[in-house]
Amino acid sequence: MEYKRILLKLSGESLMGEQGYGIDPERLNAYARQIKEIADSGVQVGIVIGGGNIFRGLSGASKGFDRVKGDQMGMLATVINSLALSSALESIGQPAVVLTAVGMFPIGEPYSKWKAIEAMKNGKVAIMSCGTGSPFFTTDTGSALRAIETEADVMLKGTRVDGVYTADPEKDPTAVKFDKITYDEVISRGLKVMDLTATALCKENNMPIYVFNMDIEGNLRKMIDGENVGTLVY
Repeated sequence: MEYKRILLKLSGESLMGEQGYGIDPERLNAYARQIKEIADSGVQVGIVIGGGNIFRGLSGASKGFDRVKGDQMGMLATVINSLALSSALESIGQPAVVLTAVGMFPIGEPYSKWKAIEAMKNGKVAIMSCGTGSPFFTTDTGSALRAIETEADVMLKGTRVDGVYTADPEKDPTAVKFDKITYDEVISRGLKVMDLTATALCKENNMPIYVFNMDIEGNLRKMIDGENVGTLVY
């Protein structure tokens, strides 16, 4: 096994499943099963979830919301998703704790690096919500920050595609997948792996990013076991 502690970034959009809004219970439970499987094998798991299935700060701002308030609404959306995932995990016997970057007791405990690491060492999944807790930062940046803070071995970005391509494979049939790619190449080619802030943060702190398709059940375990199911950004 290559990784002892991971930070898994899940997109809010993928929680919608096929229904276009909100949380699809089937997708949620499939995620919970995959996460429990690797936690059972001894991997310490931290998670950051986006909120795009409920509210997006940027699209809110474009509709006339104040950007800061819009981003705060997005942070609250991540808390809803985090509570849903913790509930799904606990219903199958996997202990989990929700930590919030914005004070929200008793919904979640206030986030700190040490609380998150302690939870993970005790076999709990640490779900870290509210992104960075500040506006103008995405949950990608939040997950990069949490991966670095909690001293994870790798940041896993679970998406709908099976890695990083030369172009968007959903739009360009000639797009070619990378097995490995450097941070610099991601930035210079303008590839949409994560936003620039998150990529730069990972580069500066030597945090490898692994991009894979989380919607295919079993992929998370395969990735942990060292199978090539995605793209490593290093």
